[in-house]
Amino acid sequence: MVAESSRFRPTQTRIAWHCTCFNARRTSRTVTQYYDELMAPTGIKATQFTMLGAIALMGPASVTRLARHLGLDRTTLTRNLRVLVETGLVVISEGNDRRERVVGLTANGQGAVERATPVWQEAQHSLAARFGDERLRRLIEDMSELSSMIEGIEDPVG
Repeated sequence: MVAESSRFRPTQTRIAWHCTCFNARRTSRTVTQYYDELMAPTGIKATQFTMLGAIALMGPASVTRLARHLGLDRTTLTRNLRVLVETGLVVISEGNDRRERVVGLTANGQGAVERATPVWQEAQHSLAARFGDERLRRLIEDMSELSSMIEGIEDPVG
């Protein structure tokens, strides 16, 4: 027997359109697709550019430190780094401790960052022109604050 769903529609609609998680994920997918399309000629995806840029800024960094900086768990970061290693953009080596892994850019990785940066800047400027510089700056600050607030919650249901 199929449940009658019409009585739940107002609640479902409210959840779908007012849910922070749904809207953040939808926006993230849309923005990522936008950047990916513009950056396609560089051969670098937006998410890869972010990782390469973080490595370039941090210098050689441990996987743990890089994961924390990017807001990713180590497993996800390691999986994403594997592609960058296979394409010769990053190298992962042993750190001071045999268990520690350090991530660094190769010369090809640095070149990829340099080639992709103007395209990334073009995407940034295009969004700022459409959305408004100040509005976009506030949005980024608000997202960062929301992320930090959520990370600080020890018991999400309490």
